[in-house]
Amino acid sequence: MSLADKVLAVNNDLPIRTDLPIHSGKVRSVYRLTEADSRRLINEQGYDVAADSPLAIMVISDRISAFDCIWHGEGGLNGVPGKGAALNAISNHWFNLFKQHGLADSHILAIPHPLVWIVQKAQPVMIEAIGRQYITGSMWRAYSKGEREFCGIRLPEGLEKDQPLPGLLITPSTKGVLTGIPGVPEADDVNITRKNLEDNYRAFNFRHPDDINRYETLLQEGFTVISQSLTALDQMFVDTKFEFGYVTDARGQEKLIYMDEVGTPDSSRIWDGEAYRQGEVIENSKESFRQFLLNHFPEPDILLNKERMPEREALARDHALPESALMDLSRTYTAIAEKITGKSLELSDNPKAEIIEILDKEYGLIDAR
Repeated sequence: MSLADKVLAVNNDLPIRTDLPIHSGKVRSVYRLTEADSRRLINEQGYDVAADSPLAIMVISDRISAFDCIWHGEGGLNGVPGKGAALNAISNHWFNLFKQHGLADSHILAIPHPLVWIVQKAQPVMIEAIGRQYITGSMWRAYSKGEREFCGIRLPEGLEKDQPLPGLLITPSTKGVLTGIPGVPEADDVNITRKNLEDNYRAFNFRHPDDINRYETLLQEGFTVISQSLTALDQMFVDTKFEFGYVTDARGQEKLIYMDEVGTPDSSRIWDGEAYRQGEVIENSKESFRQFLLNHFPEPDILLNKERMPEREALARDHALPESALMDLSRTYTAIAEKITGKSLELSDNPKAEIIEILDKEYGLIDAR
């Protein structure tokens, strides 16, 4: 079996029973279950959700997204071997740790396969909740050009690249294109201030003004749990993105929960502690791939300039990257997953067949048509 055959690149073609279109994102595909299957599983499995809660199957892929594009490699390599399993294993580990520390729940109800989650559908808060402990990446690029205010927070003069920030900074941005909010451009991923949230909390899908404090508390608590755990492994939690949403439990209580993945090399920067102390940054995250792309192409502005998106999309579509670049990233994902979880990562030779068999035999969710 070739390397390309082991990669789950296409994850929106599984025969999972659904009445609705499959939502296929950059990395995950979401199959929304029928009302009958949702009610049946809630009853059979005893999930702590309202009896009429919509459920979904989320299947992660090995696709690699960077700079808002999907990239591919030579030899038909349409993803990164082991990436999906690594991301899910890391998220599962952190969500279990959150539970042990008494933090909020997540949208995950069950993990039937290393690439699959059964989730409850949540009403998302329309912000990318970003926490930063170090000045690097886009914040450093803006700071080095003279910007000092980020999401309404003013940074002091004299900061240097990759150094610690004065504290954990919460720098939210928009999730999707939001319209009609005064002072907020109608574009995805636009920085917003806390005042933007307070003045327009309903537009961002918060139920109550107090929930702004609640989301900040959950971000800080989650960040602290992950950061302390990584510190014990001599890894540094540099920055990350959280997402939040509302669900209703079996008692009819609405609550704010963690959504999507947490603390992964896709959603976070993770640095090696020993290297940092010696003045070097070694990325144990997707940032190493981003840096590879910036160095690989002669005109990095295409990757950094949002106004050149058509050129960027053509670059990703028309250029097969060296297999070695994707395999380097595979080793990064696998190594950090095994370090965090303390377990070796088991990779499947035929993930699609395994997923279909489990969802059929154990959950009765495969369409017989």
